[in-house]
Amino acid sequence: MSLAAKRLQMERVQFKKRHPFGFFARYTTKTDGTQDMMKWRCGVKMDEDGPWHGATVEMHMEFSEDYPGRPPKVILCQIGGATCFHPNIYPSGAVCLSILNEDKDWRPTLTVTTILNGIKDLLNNPNPNSPAQEDAYKVYIEDDKHEKWHKKVKEQSELIKSGKAYTD
Repeated sequence: MSLAAKRLQMERVQFKKRHPFGFFARYTTKTDGTQDMMKWRCGVKMDEDGPWHGATVEMHMEFSEDYPGRPPKVILCQIGGATCFHPNIYPSGAVCLSILNEDKDWRPTLTVTTILNGIKDLLNNPNPNSPAQEDAYKVYIEDDKHEKWHKKVKEQSELIKSGKAYTD
């Protein structure tokens, strides 16, 4: 078993043991029915009083054989066929977060739980200094209260909570 696989197996055991409230993280299933420990499906339940109004934002984490030396690739699932409307989410769904960048703040000691906490914080508090999605960025910086951005995010959160957002 590779170092990456051993580390991910340990992280999964620790995650199940501690089971952070509002998070899920599990291996995906390969076409042959076996579990793929290098590809995870994860979710973060957002705060009721935040911009996502209690929706659970889902994503895929893909780990390389170089993990934990290199960060996983994190892609947010499309919401009703559209990219998450957020200044720090690329049109592809990739997350623009310094802890996911090996040239910036990635450290091998970071865990899946740490990453999920970082994503939750980013979704609640966009970083206007690191835009990844032009339309969401423009709407977000348009006014100090970010009212148009909050409205669009609320629409996506309602779609998530309706159970009709994720098809993959």
